[in-house]
Amino acid sequence: MILLRRLLGDVLRRQRQRQGRTLREVSSSARVSLGYLSEVERGQKEASSELLSAICDALDVRMSELMREVSDELALAELARSAAASEPVPTPVRPTFNPVSVTSLTGVPEERVTIKAPAEAVDVVAA
Repeated sequence: MILLRRLLGDVLRRQRQRQGRTLREVSSSARVSLGYLSEVERGQKEASSELLSAICDALDVRMSELMREVSDELALAELARSAAASEPVPTPVRPTFNPVSVTSLTGVPEERVTIKAPAEAVDVVAA
């Protein structure tokens, strides 16, 4: 079972660690007990919207950004779960490559390189 509180806690922990901050610093800034914040990060406690708002303020992260990251994690977890429940995913077929010659745009015929490109059509844009 996918637990939203666990995903939320993982994202909060990553946000805090990206900033190089300790639980003590964030709990003090958010005015929440260190133990409770730790339990939220470990997915053991459900955080209220008020608590999430305080933690986001302490981390200087928008709640919408936090929820977007949680949503992405949830989507990946759901995909992994459904893939595990269904038939095994077939091994991808390696594309075949055709040799393609490319001549320099400067017009110098000696500047020539051969690359291998996928058999299907490929657009090449020169910068």
